[in-house]
Amino acid sequence: MVLLVDDEHEFVNALADRLALRGLDVDTAPDGQIALAKTARRAYDAVLLDMAMPGMDGVATLSAMLAANPGLQVIILTGQASLRQGVEAMKLGALDLIEKPADIDDLVRRIDDAAHRRLSLERERVQERVQDIMRRKGW
Repeated sequence: MVLLVDDEHEFVNALADRLALRGLDVDTAPDGQIALAKTARRAYDAVLLDMAMPGMDGVATLSAMLAANPGLQVIILTGQASLRQGVEAMKLGALDLIEKPADIDDLVRRIDDAAHRRLSLERERVQERVQDIMRRKGW
């Protein structure tokens, strides 16, 4: 499942349709606040996040998302990213930065990479929990 966060309604619908045609399940959020609520309730393989949104911008949304869920795989997708914002987003933990309009095949590959990375991180967390339980139980 992919979460697409962007305030441009027509863009969101078009990209969601294109991703769905490639077999991806897509959820959408029109702003950072709704995206935060959705990522708190559900695990997403990847989040495609616009940088330039009214209210809570992409950098603030990214920061809040990763504070709540450090393993979240966020791809910044924007037509208005400055070099400074892009660098800031990558330092905060964004997985990638893609400028609009993105090549759909390239975007799907990056989403797939993000999904594999998320699964790998989840496996590591589960393994660490099992090892912790075993240590505490003396097994």
